[in-house]
Amino acid sequence: DLVLNAKKILNKRKFLLNIIHVPGIFEIPITIRKNIKKYDGFVALGCVIKGETPHFELICNSTFVSIIQISLDFNKPVTNGIITALNIKQAFQRSSLNGHKPNKGKEAAEALISVLENEPKKI
Repeated sequence: DLVLNAKKILNKRKFLLNIIHVPGIFEIPITIRKNIKKYDGFVALGCVIKGETPHFELICNSTFVSIIQISLDFNKPVTNGIITALNIKQAFQRSSLNGHKPNKGKEAAEALISVLENEPKKI
């Protein structure tokens, strides 16, 4: 599970966290933007499974670009653990606790910690 793995990593490293639920990935960027001053960073988690229309490409592209732009505009790390899958099997492989592929929730949480803990020092 994406959220469980992300929480596990963040809690293990003693980060305080809040989970904000949204109806779909398209609402992730605006939710982050509205809360940008409240937190040191964000882990965006979700899943999109490709259907038979171009909706998949449009939603994923606009969401991912928006997430990056918010991170750059506000100089805050926003890591992307949103799964893009061709089918439900791929989605489960990337989000399961014991899957063959890495868990995207865990990866996104680790990336956030890395950025927060390795900020450049003034010399």
